[in-house]
Amino acid sequence: MKLHPQIEQALQKLAAAGLPAIETLTPAEGRLQMAAVIRARGSVPEPIRRAEAHAAPGPAGDIPLRVYWPDAEGPLAAIVYFHGGGHVIGDLDTHDVICRNLCAGAGALVVSVDYRMGPEHRFPAAVEDSWAALRWVADAAAGLGADPARIAVCGDSAGGNLAAVVALLARDAGAPAIRRQVLIYPVADYALVGDSYARFDSGYGPLTRGAMEWFRGHYLRTAADADDWRASPIRAPSLAGVAPALFVVAGCDVLHDDSVRYAAALRAAGVPVDYRLYSGMIHGFFGMTPMIDDATDAQGYVTAALRRALA
Repeated sequence: MKLHPQIEQALQKLAAAGLPAIETLTPAEGRLQMAAVIRARGSVPEPIRRAEAHAAPGPAGDIPLRVYWPDAEGPLAAIVYFHGGGHVIGDLDTHDVICRNLCAGAGALVVSVDYRMGPEHRFPAAVEDSWAALRWVADAAAGLGADPARIAVCGDSAGGNLAAVVALLARDAGAPAIRRQVLIYPVADYALVGDSYARFDSGYGPLTRGAMEWFRGHYLRTAADADDWRASPIRAPSLAGVAPALFVVAGCDVLHDDSVRYAAALRAAGVPVDYRLYSGMIHGFFGMTPMIDDATDAQGYVTAALRRALA
């Protein structure tokens, strides 16, 4: 599949920067590199009313959150956002612009979750924190000016993995009621299977098979954890009854086939699925506003869908 010309230009600039491959770095170095790349984009977010630091009680202490309010009257719908980064890198700041844009575009409260990551806190720590944060949002909704009956979960990459997993946990627990799960090029299977791992392993951006193996090695405790549906949601015994899903998929991404397979599995289980493929896009494009037109389009697609689902 041919890369979009705007992505080709972005990759040329990235190559000129001479950044080392993520799999050659320590986790601490990887976090610094991701933060630097995001800052270098200089993206300007849409205006919102305000953002505040909060915390939710978790199994290992308080979970840092950042809460965003739109310039709208309540009670508001709520979107719980889980950032990407392979369950190893990324934080509230790397995904701040995305969360502000979702807040403004959807006219909803957005709660960004700074869950624990590997290798310091291996699986299932991220799942436990994400689930605790979602329950906190439902319980605290009224005090935040939100409606606990209008909640969506959303995430990109590793965050899409967590959004899918907490949607399943909410189904099993019977609460909170999730209106929509938004899965932006999610990790659906830590077995790292699919032809896209070979097709897009080189020349399509920083996320390679080697990078995914690096993330997996730092996140999971052992290889056997990949069989646990909380790490690989496609392996859940049943997907029936989980919240309707919306997928944003990059055409030139090693994780492309994860979205294809998980969307098909959800449909087979009777779950409504909306699916949009962005041909010529690479992993991570969703946050590349405003330089990548498809990133702006994809964010608009997500916010419009969330407005409808959370009305």
